[in-house]
Amino acid sequence: MKRNWRRGIIGGLSFSSALFIFQACYGTPQDFQPDLLVEGQVTSKTSGLPIKGVKVSVEDFMQYQFTDEKGNFSFYTEWMDSLTIQFADIDSTENDSFSDKNTLVINPGDSVNLEIILEEK
Repeated sequence: MKRNWRRGIIGGLSFSSALFIFQACYGTPQDFQPDLLVEGQVTSKTSGLPIKGVKVSVEDFMQYQFTDEKGNFSFYTEWMDSLTIQFADIDSTENDSFSDKNTLVINPGDSVNLEIILEEK
C-alpha cells in the first residue's frame, strides 16, 4: 500500500517536471497580431448619467465586458480593418431597460474611444 502511494507522488512530480521542461524549451504561444484598445463610456440619453451593467462586446467574438459604476469599459481585441461593437442591456432589473445599439468602427488605428448614448425602451 505504501509503495503505491509513493509511486503516485513520484509519478506526479515526474509529469510536472516534464511539462515544465517542455514549456522551457518551446515557450508559450506568442500573439503576433497587433491588438486594439477599445474603451469608452455608456450614458443614458434622458438623464445623461452613466449606465452600469451594459454588456459591451465585439460582434462574432466571445469577448465581452460589462460597464462599471461610472459607465466605463476598456478591453483589448484583435485589430481588424472594421469591427462592430455591440452594446446590450441584458440585466434589465438593475437598469431601466435600455435599447441595444451597434457601432461600426472603420480603420481604428491603435485605440478607439467611444462615447455611447443609449435610449430607454
